[in-house]
Amino acid sequence: MRPGLNHGRRAALISQLAIDDSLELHFDDQRLFSELLGQHDQHLRTIEQSLGVRIGVSGTALKITGNHAEQALCAKLLGDLYEILKRGYTIYPSDVEYAIRILRGDRNADLREIFLDTIYVSAHKRIISPKSINQKLYIDAIRKYDVVFGIGPAGTGKTYLAMAMALAALMKNQVTRMVLCRPAVEAGEKLGFLPGDLAEKVNPYLRPLYDALHDMVDFDRARRMLERGTIEVAPLAFMRGRTLNDSFIILDEAQNTTSEQMKMFLTRLGYNSKAVITGDITQIDLPSGKLSGLKEARTVLGSTPGIAFVHFNERDVVRHRLVQAIITAYEAASGDPSEPERSPAGNGQS
Repeated sequence: MRPGLNHGRRAALISQLAIDDSLELHFDDQRLFSELLGQHDQHLRTIEQSLGVRIGVSGTALKITGNHAEQALCAKLLGDLYEILKRGYTIYPSDVEYAIRILRGDRNADLREIFLDTIYVSAHKRIISPKSINQKLYIDAIRKYDVVFGIGPAGTGKTYLAMAMALAALMKNQVTRMVLCRPAVEAGEKLGFLPGDLAEKVNPYLRPLYDALHDMVDFDRARRMLERGTIEVAPLAFMRGRTLNDSFIILDEAQNTTSEQMKMFLTRLGYNSKAVITGDITQIDLPSGKLSGLKEARTVLGSTPGIAFVHFNERDVVRHRLVQAIITAYEAASGDPSEPERSPAGNGQS
């Protein structure tokens, strides 16, 4: 048996290991097999291009040729994806790309454990679930700890997954309200001269939160929840003086908080509440000389029990494939490598 193949788990799936530098897999369900291939065999083409193997199709069998190590990786990938399909999960082209990226980083990763960890079903009937190992660590940390920091570049799902977890908690009556806030810091543009009252001026800062909310909850339902106060979207400054009980609170763009604002936010936490703080410390828009509250919190709270820090990197990006390349290129140009992967720790250590 070649390294990388779990014979016990795939005995029914892999019926033959040929001796002519190829590996043959047989599948037992025609419908699921077609879904595994993708429309016009798109999934197979993606796998071939990424792993450098060739995959032939015959009936409900696949013949993989290429480097032995890559054959084994391909077999594990196809086997895990097939098992995921058997559990009723729809595989999209982007999921195949995420799965390849996960196994490239850790060949022993169990794709089923990651993709089948359903968080929430959106208004568009899409299942929201983690797409990388760090995303899985992140949602596990949110389940376990009352205060979780998600730090990493744009597009890694920090805020989106936190909102999905908050909505799931709200729907299960684990909390009575969901509070979303961001600091109103200008990113190189002065908005003070824009027409309108205070609410209209700060609305552009909150727009990304509304967009993510409407992606998960249909517009009318979201409007009713906002009107009732079940969901609140507000600038960070509006949190001062409050105590938030029975709430799931998300602070987005936390790299743009000052030290005082971060301390103020963290001390709003009341009984039966949970807080998730997200941010990208490479995109700080504070005035020169101002210390980011997020960067300070990493140092000050790094050994505090009950607080978890999860760090993301470019491999966790779930936007357009070029976003990952863009982040990598900018980091290389600036000489500022991405943060090392860190797991959430029960004693608060990152």
